[in-house]
Amino acid sequence: MSFGKRLYQIWVWFCFIVVFLLIYPFFVLFSLRDSWKKYGHFFNKVWAHTVFGSCMLRTKVEFRFKQDKKQSYVYCANHSSYLDIPTLCYSLSGYYLFIGKASLAKVPLFGYMFRNYYIAVDRHSKLSRYETMQKSMEAIDKKRSLAFFPEGTIPKNAGYQMIPFKDGAFRIAIEKQVPIVPVTIPFNWLILPDDGKYVPNRRLMKVIVHEPIETKGMTLDDVDALKDKTFDIIQRELIIQNKEVALV
Repeated sequence: MSFGKRLYQIWVWFCFIVVFLLIYPFFVLFSLRDSWKKYGHFFNKVWAHTVFGSCMLRTKVEFRFKQDKKQSYVYCANHSSYLDIPTLCYSLSGYYLFIGKASLAKVPLFGYMFRNYYIAVDRHSKLSRYETMQKSMEAIDKKRSLAFFPEGTIPKNAGYQMIPFKDGAFRIAIEKQVPIVPVTIPFNWLILPDDGKYVPNRRLMKVIVHEPIETKGMTLDDVDALKDKTFDIIQRELIIQNKEVALV
């Protein structure tokens, strides 16, 4: 590894950690009341914007529809990097809850923030999955949106090919009759690969927020069709955006 790349790696992780520690007291403060948590979520966005700016990471967010501020959405994004959560914090507006795996709640300091502001699910526990469904639907009743990575994990050898989606996000969207919004994050697997080395690379961070898929009139019999449609939209865009890589 070149000296310049090593220096950049140190700088990126320094920014991530130091900025998080500086705003951590606000996470603790705003977790004390449910009505304050939207402010804690705002500081999560501050964290993402500050870090990406400090790391000189070029960003491009492409919205293919105009968001209705009064509408709840279920955002579904591909998952290829630990950078994906701050990427969505940077890209999406409004107040939304992440649904993530239970192991995130065990990470020192970050885990406190995640379990107090968002929803952690143990996919191996039927009770945890049930509680996640209930908490998610309660959040929509409170006019909040949800953000899922429906693959359920970062796949091995993560890249621009996804693995099959879990049902949860689509069942919730249908039961609550709220739109699914597919989100494509095409290059995070190149910026921060999940290879155990955690060496960041400078390149464009891009997010495509697709048009919503309406669920009004759908029933639970439509879960598979909705899931497949969402998968196809994201996967198609991943291949298009990574066409130079795909041709190798």
